[in-house]
Amino acid sequence: MARKFHLPLMLETGADVRVICEPSAQNYELYADAMSELGAQPPPNQPDLAKLLDQHRHELDAAFIITPHNLHHDQAKACLEADLDVLLEKPMVMNGTEALSLMDARDRSGRHLVVAFQGGLSPQIRHAAALIASGELGELMTVTGMIWQGWKSLTSGSWRQIPEIAGGGFLFDSGAHMLNTICTLVGEDFANVAAWTDNRGTPVDINGVIMGRLKSGALVTINGCGDCIPGLHSEIYLNLSGGAIRTGIYGERLLIRRQGESDYNEVDLPKMRGAWEQFTQVRAGEIENPCPPEVGLRMAKLWDAIVESAAKDGQVVVAV
Repeated sequence: MARKFHLPLMLETGADVRVICEPSAQNYELYADAMSELGAQPPPNQPDLAKLLDQHRHELDAAFIITPHNLHHDQAKACLEADLDVLLEKPMVMNGTEALSLMDARDRSGRHLVVAFQGGLSPQIRHAAALIASGELGELMTVTGMIWQGWKSLTSGSWRQIPEIAGGGFLFDSGAHMLNTICTLVGEDFANVAAWTDNRGTPVDINGVIMGRLKSGALVTINGCGDCIPGLHSEIYLNLSGGAIRTGIYGERLLIRRQGESDYNEVDLPKMRGAWEQFTQVRAGEIENPCPPEVGLRMAKLWDAIVESAAKDGQVVVAV
């Protein structure tokens, strides 16, 4: 993700990459090759983050953390405490306790903390969330989300199927996009959650069904299948008393149907080009943080409730 997806957009938007923190010498060489191919001078590598911050903190403005899930909290906290703004890959943290800790570090440092969820950063999702919050489409009644991917085979043998590192399976990796986008859209916490998961012979969740009730009373259902045929897609549907919204988990499109209309109409908004670009806009004061740790906390509390309920065979739990 770092070298194939984020790096080209970072360099295109003028990022000055001063130092890399990569413990794998092989991965660093691949990253350096990618930078050279893009016409940039590869920076030095300091594989120890504590040493990197000690040696380079005064020449740095920001950190982009693109690491396995269990490292996010400690690395983001260290960078915030080193007086750096932080762009943090998804999911933000492993649980609600870590989310609160990062929010505290953000508040104490006064720095920016942006979570790199495409859905949260999407102009389409932000527009839909504002529309729901305004009440223009009436009362939110139900939310339905579906995410399907051949994730089990794609991640076989990788850290993404090691619970201690990944924090979960399909529902916490690719499925985190679904959870975060729904949390962004509804703009409120879950009150109750019931969940069932199936590991499909792996150490982590692969398939899952989640039912929940928001504090407002709106009902939510989420279906995730990480062991399916290629070519299936993901959708989110929201039914309101005065209309309906249809979008994707990455905020790649937004269709709205108002009461009295015969079909959905696509909303024409700019497409999100990349997390780094919006991060720089947040740092420049051009936009408010579209994906702050407050949304990360809401998703973390939802995930904690999912894990607890699934461990109790779908028993309804209070999301706290």
